[in-house]
Amino acid sequence: MAQIPEKVHELTVGQLSQRSGAAVSALHFYESKGLIGSRRTSGNQRRYTRDTLRRVAFIRAAQRVGIPLATIRDALAQLPEERTPNREDWARLSENWRSVLDERIKQLGRLRDHLTDCIGCGCLSLETCVLSNPDDVFGERLTGSRLLAEGRKSG
Repeated sequence: MAQIPEKVHELTVGQLSQRSGAAVSALHFYESKGLIGSRRTSGNQRRYTRDTLRRVAFIRAAQRVGIPLATIRDALAQLPEERTPNREDWARLSENWRSVLDERIKQLGRLRDHLTDCIGCGCLSLETCVLSNPDDVFGERLTGSRLLAEGRKSG
């Protein structure tokens, strides 16, 4: 991987992609979602400050553990003057995300444990299926196809 000289304070999208390991399309997407920013040259080319590398590393690390981009964006927006996250920021934010990840792990464990039941049953009954309807939460208020119709409205 080519090193970028210290005197270079801005990176092209290609340089940022190469150094961060993120695809150019991902960097454009991150920018469109307000996760990173760039300035435009007179030729309308993107230029990123060097500290964008740390922001991209932060975004990718958070994504790898399953944090949604909207949550990442909200976390970055809380930093003063949109500064780059540091070690203390990561520690604070990751502690806040721990309960979300713990709940996700619990849900995945339940899915894993009941996957065989689902294959064995084959019906995927919305009334009794522990995957589609855990603890029969929908059975208390709805039956039949109304469940599917309600799901479409909220999605």
